[in-house]
Amino acid sequence: MTRWPDRLPLGGLAPRRRLFVLVMAAIVLAVSAVVAVSVAREYAVPPQAAPDDMGPVVLVPGYGGNTAALQALALRLRVVGRPAVVVDLPDGGTGDFAAQAAEIDDTVRDLIRHDGATAVDLVGYSAGGVASWLYLQTGTTAPAVRRVVTLGSPLQGADLAAAGGALVPGACPRACQQLAPGSALLTRLASAPRPDVPWLSLWTDQDETVTPPESSALPGTRSIRLQQVCDGILIGHGQLPTAGLAIGLTLRALGTRPLPVPVPGDCNRLQAEGVGRPVLVGTS
Repeated sequence: MTRWPDRLPLGGLAPRRRLFVLVMAAIVLAVSAVVAVSVAREYAVPPQAAPDDMGPVVLVPGYGGNTAALQALALRLRVVGRPAVVVDLPDGGTGDFAAQAAEIDDTVRDLIRHDGATAVDLVGYSAGGVASWLYLQTGTTAPAVRRVVTLGSPLQGADLAAAGGALVPGACPRACQQLAPGSALLTRLASAPRPDVPWLSLWTDQDETVTPPESSALPGTRSIRLQQVCDGILIGHGQLPTAGLAIGLTLRALGTRPLPVPVPGDCNRLQAEGVGRPVLVGTS
């Protein structure tokens, strides 16, 4: 008759070898548990951002990934004590928007994990607004976003992208294709519920890149055409991150009061707030 211990998986091992195997198995299980806890903590969904918790600001550049255009706005934010981080997009901002959204997610995760942030604000310039929108729908850390501002973002597509893909086949990278009106990405984003965060979209009727300019006016978000505040003001697409009016409105939107609803009489005041020492309205 076979002895009972020999029926066990380790029953045929010598006592010392059996003890060694059991100890190693225990170590592996302990290490696996630690790794699992670390991974769960690293990728945990953060709590919903508190409305008055003004944390760092994450700025997302547009198509091409040039961060220089956002440095002036980042500097304004730092002057008033708001840490500002400009995202370095993969593939120079011309690759799939899914990868861009993932990079925003990683940036916010770093601010939460390493800097102790409990809330962030998000500013997307040009195509960076589309990447931000996708991140809000898919990012694990998206609940930490308190407010969103987009500047001249082709939220309903840009005719220029469609023309580029049609006229020069092969010269329109993945992000360019996804920015064409009616693309699969934009259709999917538009059909989903709007992110439940205060969102201000700023645009100019002199936008020569995002055409038609009103593509930035996304239904379900607060939209402001800059010329309705300052009649006849000359602001092109490339000037949106640096124009005093746009900066003034952005700073107000990133305060604690409701999103701004400016009238023409606010024109000079908003420009002054943008070009002078900025003040986050509603924080005192």
